[in-house]
Amino acid sequence: MEYVGRVPAPPLDRFIDDIYCLTGVPRHRLMSVPPMPSAHLFLHLGGPVRLWDSDRSVPPAVFTDGWFMGVWTRRFLFEYPAHVRLVGVHFKPWGMSPFVGMPAAELRNRWAPIDAVWQQSADRIRNRAGDLASARETLRVLEEELRSRLAETPARGLDLVQQTGGRLESSHGTLPIGALADAAGVSGNHLANLFKAHVGVTPKHVARIYRFARLIVSVDAQRPVDWSALAQAAGYFDHAHFSREFKNFTGHTPTAYLALQRRFPTVRGGPQEIGPMPAD
Repeated sequence: MEYVGRVPAPPLDRFIDDIYCLTGVPRHRLMSVPPMPSAHLFLHLGGPVRLWDSDRSVPPAVFTDGWFMGVWTRRFLFEYPAHVRLVGVHFKPWGMSPFVGMPAAELRNRWAPIDAVWQQSADRIRNRAGDLASARETLRVLEEELRSRLAETPARGLDLVQQTGGRLESSHGTLPIGALADAAGVSGNHLANLFKAHVGVTPKHVARIYRFARLIVSVDAQRPVDWSALAQAAGYFDHAHFSREFKNFTGHTPTAYLALQRRFPTVRGGPQEIGPMPAD
């Protein structure tokens, strides 16, 4: 598939890692996605998309237009249609907060139809972009919609969460949470409550996801993999803890994950292919 994406202009770049269009025929229809340090907006201009939670008590969902997703702490699965035309937003973990006007916890480990959060946006974007619009024109329309939805005044505590979250991002989740709270001049409980409000999870959980993301990005399935060295470089100093976390986040042991990547090699054409893997 073809990926066309970019970082949006300020001030959107404070909250968004990238906006993108994904078009073409997918190499694999069914994908498994581990927790990643982002929240998402997807607008599908092609066929319906199906999603499954790894928690089997949660019923699957089908979206024909678009959907929001908060930060996920467990993996989920989605199925592409036969032909993809997808417009996406990768929000920073705290980045969805000033756009949606609802507590981030309400979208943690959940998806919600776009019109339940942004009324009439799907039709407006679809009508302005049109079936024949180029990827760049579609991204321009999406960026204008995002700009119009951005709250003029940040909600209480968002600036502190952004600053602290930025330090977690740059350190790949290795900074102690206590040190972050001390540097911010607040208690650990206060910082955790602010993160729950604007991210949906605690800073400790955000750190875990950043640490895992660093590990996954560093895996080169085409070469021998020294899991102990990679785990230590990512900040895991307890092998049993690393193995447990890896299985919880991917559904596979490191060895089984590597075998799957070698059976279904991927060429990383954009951020949307960092983390997801074919569902075996």
